[in-house]
Amino acid sequence: MAHVLSKSAMQRVTPAELEELAGQYRENIQAAAEYVGHETKVYLHWSAGHYGQFWSDYHVQIDKDGEIYVIANGELDDVLEATYLRNSGSVSICILGCLGATTNNLGAQPPTDAQIEGMAKAIAALCNGLWLTIDKQRVLTHGEAADNEDGIEPHDPYGPKNGCERWDLEYLGTLESPTFHPWAEDGGRGGDVLRGKANWYRKAWKEQGGTPDD
Repeated sequence: MAHVLSKSAMQRVTPAELEELAGQYRENIQAAAEYVGHETKVYLHWSAGHYGQFWSDYHVQIDKDGEIYVIANGELDDVLEATYLRNSGSVSICILGCLGATTNNLGAQPPTDAQIEGMAKAIAALCNGLWLTIDKQRVLTHGEAADNEDGIEPHDPYGPKNGCERWDLEYLGTLESPTFHPWAEDGGRGGDVLRGKANWYRKAWKEQGGTPDD
C-alpha cells in the first residue's frame, strides 16, 4: 500500500545518473517484462498529492522545481504498485502534485513548466539507459495505459475513454496541452506532448555529446 516518504528517503539524480541507473537495471527489467509477455514499459503518473510530498510507489519523482528524485539508491527493478496489472517489467515516473485535479481544472498544484520539462528529461534518460524507443507502445501516461492504448490488454479499460477512473496527465494545462480531450489527434494530449519533448531532449543530448550531468 502506498505511503508518504520523507525527503531524506529520496536521492536527487541528474539525467546522466538516471540513465546510468537504467542501464544497470535494464536486463532485470527486460527479463521481468518478457516473463509477462510484453516489452519494457515506462509509465507516467501524477501523485494527486502535494508538491514536495514523495511516495513509495513511484521509481522516479519530479518535484515542483523540476528536480528528479529516486527512492533510496534507485532500485529501478523493484516492482512497485504504480500501474494496475502493469508493474512487472516497468518503470514509473511521477510528477508530484495535482491534488484535487479534475477534467476541467488541474487545481492549485498543477504540473509546473519545470516539472513537465523534468519529466521529459527523465523519460529521455530512462529510455536511453533501457534502450527503448520513445513512443506510445513503450512510454504511456497512466490514462493511456488504463485504456490499453499500447495494444496489450492485461485488464479491462478504465481510463479517460472508459469511465475516467485514472486519467493522469491526459492534459497538462499548458498552451501545448490546454484541455481534457482524450480523443484528440492533434498532438495536444499530455502523453503526446511529453513524448515529443523527451524525443527532443534525446536528440539534443546526442548532438551535444551526451546526457547532461546537471
